[in-house]
Amino acid sequence: MLRAWCLQWSIYKEGLFMTTHFTSGVTNVGTDTTLGKIKMPAPHKYHSYFNDFDTYLASDWTITTTEDGTGSATEALADGDGGLLLITNAAGDNDHDFFQLVKEGFKYETGKQLAFNMRFKTSDATQSDIVGGLQLTDTTPLDVTDGIFFLKSDGGTTVTFIVEKDSTQSTLDLPNALADDTFMTIGFVYDPKDQKFHVFQNNVLAGTVVSTNAPDNEEMTLSFGIQNGAAAAKTLTVDYVGAMKERTAVTEL
Repeated sequence: MLRAWCLQWSIYKEGLFMTTHFTSGVTNVGTDTTLGKIKMPAPHKYHSYFNDFDTYLASDWTITTTEDGTGSATEALADGDGGLLLITNAAGDNDHDFFQLVKEGFKYETGKQLAFNMRFKTSDATQSDIVGGLQLTDTTPLDVTDGIFFLKSDGGTTVTFIVEKDSTQSTLDLPNALADDTFMTIGFVYDPKDQKFHVFQNNVLAGTVVSTNAPDNEEMTLSFGIQNGAAAAKTLTVDYVGAMKERTAVTEL
């Protein structure tokens, strides 16, 4: 019995740490297409943006701040494993610091995959508003009319996933509360097969949301930020943020 158990463990351990090798290459396009003979996936199949914040360039972003309290809003790279962006508000109630990528490069389409993910923490999980996702470019991302995004409202610790078109929403509350100075990962993947948004919290499926109110007539940009819920400076630390969209046939050409 012990010998059999040891053999099973050995097989499991070997499989657990085994690397799969594709020495002949892997592709995601047809044989007769431009990159069909290349032994790697064609990068143009998905339009993607990802920032791990090993570097940060302010000019890549439209940054909207309010600084009615003491101090000034700051945005800077911080020490930490994996790369971190530290956002610190001024100290007034409702002072904020919002980021949106320059230009709107993502659009929901019924037949194409769309995804977003973000890992973050905040100094005050209750007395703050936090947003992250895809939205119209807007100086008030806490109150946009169109977008696919996550929102944590002042006074609570529940993160809500929102699909919104022309101010009409479909929503899903995530099961786990946000806690002070504790990282949380949020994300969604739109699946064109079932036409639902599959919503994840800490890389675990939290539920699905139908696409009835998906903003199919708007280009959107990647957006995130924090607003104070009290007259004290709050911080938002972002480990990484990213989005990707399956390309349309037209943009593949």
